[in-house]
Amino acid sequence: MLHSVILVIHIIVCLVLIAVILLQAGRGGGVADVGSAPSMLGTQGTTLLTRATTACAVIFMLTSIGLAVISAQKGKSLMTGVRVPAPMAAPAETPAAAPAQTPAQKP
Repeated sequence: MLHSVILVIHIIVCLVLIAVILLQAGRGGGVADVGSAPSMLGTQGTTLLTRATTACAVIFMLTSIGLAVISAQKGKSLMTGVRVPAPMAAPAETPAAAPAQTPAQKP
């Protein structure tokens, strides 16, 4: 139950983090920096996006650690409960018969 709740939170935070990062303007002099047009959200928007990115990143890391701890405590393998069929017996080997010499094969 707890694993499912943390997993849902983790997925939602992951999607929000992707969206927030994509909304931010690039700093490498890319297309977003071309021209003198002001930012769509202004300077407060930039601060808000930076804080949202930080908060989502922290929550993402905490849920990742939580999921890892819960999974380690379960200690269950993916192969638990899988029935492996017994190996089949190898067929008995027959010795190779020597080829019979025909009268046409005289040396």
